[in-house]
Amino acid sequence: MYKVKELQEITNNYIAENKIGREPFSLYDPINYTLLSGGKRIRPVLVLMSCNLFSEDINQTIDAAVGLETFHNFTLLHDDIMDKADVRRGNPTVHKKWNENTAILSGDAMFIKAYDFFLKCKSPNLHEILTVFNNTALEVCEGQQYDMEFENRDQVSETEYIRMIELKTSVLLAAALKIGAIIGGANNSDAELLYEFGRNIGLAFQLQDDLLDVYGNTEVFGKMIGGDIVANKKTFLLIKAKELAKSKEREILEKYLNDKSCLREEKVKAITSIYDNINIKNITQNKIQEYHNKALEFLNKVSVSDERKIELKKLTEKLIQREK
Repeated sequence: MYKVKELQEITNNYIAENKIGREPFSLYDPINYTLLSGGKRIRPVLVLMSCNLFSEDINQTIDAAVGLETFHNFTLLHDDIMDKADVRRGNPTVHKKWNENTAILSGDAMFIKAYDFFLKCKSPNLHEILTVFNNTALEVCEGQQYDMEFENRDQVSETEYIRMIELKTSVLLAAALKIGAIIGGANNSDAELLYEFGRNIGLAFQLQDDLLDVYGNTEVFGKMIGGDIVANKKTFLLIKAKELAKSKEREILEKYLNDKSCLREEKVKAITSIYDNINIKNITQNKIQEYHNKALEFLNKVSVSDERKIELKKLTEKLIQREK
């Protein structure tokens, strides 16, 4: 079985060897800039790992893996415009390095390029693979729409939030595992079990992101903590705090959520203090563990030996225990 670092290296090498270089270069330069800027390569690694559960020939799935990574990075180009983000992976975002119009158009070209990679895949099940990809791509857009709508709402329920992150984040991890399984020769039952495994890991992954934004170590996390608090983002932590806060705490919470003039440090400290009083950190950690346990239940049912699942289990444990 391949190790994570080996699969990351295979992915990085393939992306580097398949840079786009044709006229007009100004359209494709931002694509290469984005794809070569690094990242954990979680999604392509999951495609390759899932294939490797059923087959030793992972080369048959590298194009689909990079296709999914290209799609993921396309969404980041457009997300960064919507979020007005200046930095991604320690580098200026495309709309800051170039401009918004370039980021939109290069993003569109990236989406098309993702299909080019998928179409290189020699699997006899290409129609099924593309169906999974298309459904997932649409769901990611639906998740982003919910996320934007939540920004303008005072109240968002836990159920609504979990559905939003499922669409925006989880389904892409789930699709990576299902596509890899299909290419590797898995039966329908195993492919679906891996999809559900990925969906639950994706939920745990996003909740860990929410947690790190408040309780992460700034030096390890790589950016200032409290960004979600400052932006009043309806994260799991804020939703649970609103639900569980007593009258005095709720009053303080609402004050800081509505006060646009208070200093960043003051706001982050005050709201984090409320989280501490309500034990939000432990509640979130328990929720993460709940989804992790659900995920493992699905993985355990996949009809390959436990030995072949070891690397996949190690990776997913790292994803939900990470500090950045």
